[in-house]
Amino acid sequence: MRSQRLLSQFALRLQLAAVLFCFSSVVTAQVTESGSIPSAPSESATLGTPEVLPVNYIGYPDAIVPTLTPLPAPSRPMQAASGQVAPSLADRTKLTGDWRGARSELIENGVKFDASTTQYYQGVASGGVQQGFRYGGRNDYFLNIDGKKVGLWDGFSVSLHGETRYGQTPDLLTGALLPVNLMMVFPQYTGTVTALTAFKVSQYLSENVLVYGGRLNMFDTFVQPLTEATGLNGFLNTSMMFNPVYGRTVPYSTYGAGFVYYQNHQHVFSVSVIDTNNTPTVSGFDTLFSNGATILGALNIPTRFFDRPGHQGVAGSYSTGRYSELQPTPYNDPILGPGYLFPKSTGSWSLTYNFDQAIWVSPDDPKKVWGVFGDLGLSDGNPNPDRFFATLGIAGTSPIQGRSLDTFGIGYYYLAVSNVLKDAAPVLSPLKNEEGVEFFYNIAVNQWFHITPDLQVIDPYKQRADTSFVAGLRAKIDF
Repeated sequence: MRSQRLLSQFALRLQLAAVLFCFSSVVTAQVTESGSIPSAPSESATLGTPEVLPVNYIGYPDAIVPTLTPLPAPSRPMQAASGQVAPSLADRTKLTGDWRGARSELIENGVKFDASTTQYYQGVASGGVQQGFRYGGRNDYFLNIDGKKVGLWDGFSVSLHGETRYGQTPDLLTGALLPVNLMMVFPQYTGTVTALTAFKVSQYLSENVLVYGGRLNMFDTFVQPLTEATGLNGFLNTSMMFNPVYGRTVPYSTYGAGFVYYQNHQHVFSVSVIDTNNTPTVSGFDTLFSNGATILGALNIPTRFFDRPGHQGVAGSYSTGRYSELQPTPYNDPILGPGYLFPKSTGSWSLTYNFDQAIWVSPDDPKKVWGVFGDLGLSDGNPNPDRFFATLGIAGTSPIQGRSLDTFGIGYYYLAVSNVLKDAAPVLSPLKNEEGVEFFYNIAVNQWFHITPDLQVIDPYKQRADTSFVAGLRAKIDF
């Protein structure tokens, strides 16, 4: 019996080593200092850390509100070898199915790998600075390891995220400051690139306290409120997923550490310290904390107004780094600015308030809801180009009968550009505040294939650009 157990443990470790080797061969080995590789389209899904319930929250990246998405309980598909009928292609949760039981076995032993591809065809139908449509896409690869199940210790987990971005976006055609497709900005704004943007290690110190550190992807655990959508299957516009007042102080992929306090599996309070340098396509060790650090804090209060779930939250950031008004951020390309150089100043801060509140909850499934959400943000205005921000919207499960897997959202945003930026803009390129509306409807063709029409109307920050009507189509496949 002892020899059998040792042999079983040895076989499990061989499986784990093989998965890690394959993952690092596909992703890590392709990360270069230049960030470019000869890659072909093939994309990814989203996934989080096991055994923690999700927290619906808007506007804050992972280091501020590190909400953790649970791994689904393993469900072995029926296998033909045992005389049972395997699920049809349309009934699978993933396109590639359960790999003849191997996927479920890996999950039961603490290893979960997922991948997806997301394709976009989006453009300016009228207005903006130029009309035209662009095609692009991204692939995401996720590996999550449960320490206890792989034979290490309880409460320990490791999360890796690799991603590939390719093609074009219509952002430069709109005249808007905020990108109309945020996920096509990552891991870099243009070109074809593959990068390992997250290698996070987490440890529960108790049932309520989680500590984590490593290479952090700030959107890995982002969940749009009311829809449980990630950045790949909900809104497209930056304003609906990320409060832009954080753009100056919060990188997309960087190094850091922090802790979260949970109560009843919901985030209550968190503090994180991160490097100010955005390093998604390079190692980042040579610039680690070379421009100071950012401290992030958040308080989240679950509510039950009208006997329906919701959240009220406040958060803030302060950076000790040196910045100029037009210094590029991971969320805005510098060529979108008026082209002037600004002197650098030390320190930058931002404060936000957000809420979400369910209005309707399905009596059959409490996860099927729709309701309202909102987000407010305020920054120093110098060196932060985004002085004030507000958004308000409605989102959730589709109210159409028989379409319980569909989701929808409609939202409005207002962005006040800093007066420093406006005053410095040349006469031939004056700036103003920006506002816009977005509507999406996410159609579940089946559980692994989604198609999303998306419409946006934007009054851009460039005064000489006409109001942009942006239409787009997204297709996502989970492998």
